[in-house]
Amino acid sequence: MDNKTKIYLVRHGQTEWNVKHKFQGHQDSPLTDMGIKQAQWLEEAIRNEQIDMIYSSSSLRARRTAEIIRGTREIDIIESDDLREINLGIWEGRTQDEVKELYLEAFNDFWDNPEKFKVENSETFRQVSDRAINMMRQTVNDNQGKSILIVTHTVVVKLIMAYFEGRQMKELWNPPYIHPACLCKVEIDGDQSKIILHGDISHYKEEPSLG
Repeated sequence: MDNKTKIYLVRHGQTEWNVKHKFQGHQDSPLTDMGIKQAQWLEEAIRNEQIDMIYSSSSLRARRTAEIIRGTREIDIIESDDLREINLGIWEGRTQDEVKELYLEAFNDFWDNPEKFKVENSETFRQVSDRAINMMRQTVNDNQGKSILIVTHTVVVKLIMAYFEGRQMKELWNPPYIHPACLCKVEIDGDQSKIILHGDISHYKEEPSLG
């Protein structure tokens, strides 16, 4: 009997603000037609996988992605604020070029030294790590031996996978790139965990674009 707990960790599909290179954070924008397709490709790829629980960030872009991936499964989607993207405060709604011009030091910290990152009204990476990983660990403890789908955001995916990898915060943005609707899979057996997939896009039916 397989008592392993399986986590399927997914970033939401491409959004309108992804295409415009805008920081979203706690703000939101709809999935693009491509974002919907990306979620549909993943639904098809894992259609025959056992999924017992579905958790989603409470942001609409993640919730919509979770609904598509759920497909015909009769499973409630449990929303959690703990799975939301990092709150980016005064950056939200601005393009990366605008932010780089106005907040160069913080922009460089965001990508090169996440431990130091902080702007007005934002969260720190450590705060996001604490809330997301605590939620994930509690979910695993409450659902041992089950298969759990979690739909969330880039920073949260990166931080959860860094937790399983033992990756230092400074190396957070090292590859793999977290494409929209990419798949990470982790198997947990007691105190042991094994990464099966990390940023996988083998279900894509078109070439990916960064977004």
